[in-house]
Parts: sequence; structure tokens; C-alpha cells
Amino acid sequence: MNLYKSFSLAVCALALAACDSDDVLDDSGNVPPASESQLPSRLFVLCEGLMGSNTANLEYLDADSSIYYANAYVNANPGTVLELGDVGNDLQYYGGKLWAVINGSNKVEVVDAATLKRKGQAEVPNGRQVAFDGGFAYVTSYAGPIVDKATGEQRGYVAKIDTATLAVVDTLHVGRQPEGIVALDGKLYVVNSGGYATPAYEQTLSVIDLAGFKREREVAVAVNMQHIRADRYGRLWVNSIGNYNDIAPTLCCYDTRSGQVETWDVPVSAMTLQGDSLYIVSSTWDVTLQRSIPASAIVNVATREVVSRNMVDAAVLDAMVPYGVAVDPRTHDIFVSDARDYVSPGLLYRFAADGTLKSKVSTGNVPGHLLFVE
Repeated sequence: MNLYKSFSLAVCALALAACDSDDVLDDSGNVPPASESQLPSRLFVLCEGLMGSNTANLEYLDADSSIYYANAYVNANPGTVLELGDVGNDLQYYGGKLWAVINGSNKVEVVDAATLKRKGQAEVPNGRQVAFDGGFAYVTSYAGPIVDKATGEQRGYVAKIDTATLAVVDTLHVGRQPEGIVALDGKLYVVNSGGYATPAYEQTLSVIDLAGFKREREVAVAVNMQHIRADRYGRLWVNSIGNYNDIAPTLCCYDTRSGQVETWDVPVSAMTLQGDSLYIVSSTWDVTLQRSIPASAIVNVATREVVSRNMVDAAVLDAMVPYGVAVDPRTHDIFVSDARDYVSPGLLYRFAADGTLKSKVSTGNVPGHLLFVE
């Protein structure tokens, strides 16, 4: 172990010792139902699990009591075949239900948000992310089995799902290997990654008219895009992973009204928008140091300025593989998940709004998707 890493771990140990207390882990199988008024205190965590092992799981932290309910989906649905499934890829809330995109199991699992009881599923091959509008769910799909080594010509699609019946009522092809999706002002915006076509990545954003469910156009933004968030000013915030070589990861902003694209040298692994603040965590591989470099940032979307590059305690962050991020809309506490080595159980850290570490708790494998219900 090098001296830099030894020093970082020592500082991190001191920071952990100084935090208020660890959250309480509850793995007893008790999953208390919640009323609608209690839902905002729940931070839902979709753990991706280990690929090919059907170990995806839905868990949650009661942010008020500081109790973390491990294996919550499994405990609420005993006897479910293959449990939640293989590789949790996205988690969103709509109509009193949680929608979990389970990539390797080729489905979208729909769960009652209060009880975590399974309500049903929609079949979508190699699903990626989900958005909602007007009683429909829209899910991006690579449109092929996860083991398929597709050529660069294979285009993915968006599946349109009736949220009442869970039936796929329509599909629409977009770019190659679509990822993030968001609905804004009567349009769907889909970022295309081209992730199967290394190094010829996609760099387009597909624009879909919701009324007719027709693709209008493609807009060039950045290579290998993954996530997208819409602010209240008609702008879309997108991250580019880069090409893992001479194109660095960046944060981009596409103005839907002017058509302009701006770029910042801010790497992004996960991001969440709370008010006018875009909270970001990242883990970027450094070829020279031969290690992943964790980072965090806050961007003011109103002014389009990076207001912080030290969102949370740097010493604690340096010992993590930050993988997911969420912000409590009531307290503004910042939550960051740690994927660790992508095999061992993960960790969930809670920081105060000023970045000071407050607590941590163990989670399932690869806690990737964090969601507060507002």
C-alpha cells in the first residue's frame, strides 16, 4: 500500500470515528407498511446485485428513525421465484408504486411503495431506465439479450407501457443502446450511448413527440451518454462517460429552447437534482495512478456554475467507490452509496448538508440507485 493511500485511510478512519453514530441495520424480516405521509422519510435503495446471480434487491432506510431495512423486497414477498431478479438498473416512483428496471431479467418490476408487495411486471428486454408521463411509463431498451454482442448498427427502442395494465402498448426505435430518459414539455428525451460499439460510441440525444409517439430528430451532444435530468428552465443535464481513453468524462447541458450545448470538466457516475442544485458523485479510473479517483460536486443549474467540488468529506469519499446519490428534500442530508469492490456488501453514507459525515450502514451488493419519494 502506498503512503498516499495509507494516509487517506488513516484520515478516513478518524472521520468515521467522529460521526454521530451508525444507522441501525434491521435484517429480521420485519417490513412495516407506511402511510402516504410516511413515504417521504424513506430512502429506497435498489441494489444491483451480482450479474447472473438473481441477487438484485430493494431495501430502504427510514431516515427519521435511522433504521435500515435490508432485504426488504425479499422479506415482503416470501416465496417469489428468483426474488427481484438479475441486475437492478433503475428505480423511479409513479402513482404510489416503485418501478424497478431489472436489466438481466428483462423486466420492469412494479411494487407498492408502502408495503413493498409485488404488483406485477412488464416485460422489456435489456431494459435500462424509466420515465413517466400521462399514465404511461417509458423504458429504454437495448432491444436484445444482455449477452448479445451487437454490432454498431443495432438500434435500441423505447417501450411505452400502460401503467394501469402493465402492458407494452407500443415501441419506438431510437439510437444505439439508449440509456437515460426524461419527459419534459410534451417531449421525451433519450440519450444514446452506443455502448456495444466501442470505440464508435453514439453522441446523439433522440427527441420524441409524446402526443404521437414519433421520433422527431437527433441532436449531437456528447459521446457515450448515460444519465439525464431536466431542470425547471427547459434545460437537460447529461453526463458523458467519454471513451475511456482520450475523451474525458464530462457534464453537459442542452438547452431545449435555444439548442445550445455547454460542457464542464465534471465527471459523473450518478447525479440527482434537488431544487436548483445538481448533486454529483463520480469514480473515474486514473491510468497513471492505476486506481479509481472518487469525486463529488454541486452545480447550480440556475446560474450554470460549479459551486462546489467538495460536496462531502473528502477523506471519507477517498476511501469509497461512490455509486449512487440522493438528497433528503426535508433535511438536505446527502446520501452516497459505496459499491466497494462490486462483490462485497455495499455501504450507505449519510452526510449533513455541509458535507460532514453523520452515519453509515451496510447494504446489499452494489447499491446503485437511491430514491426519496416526494
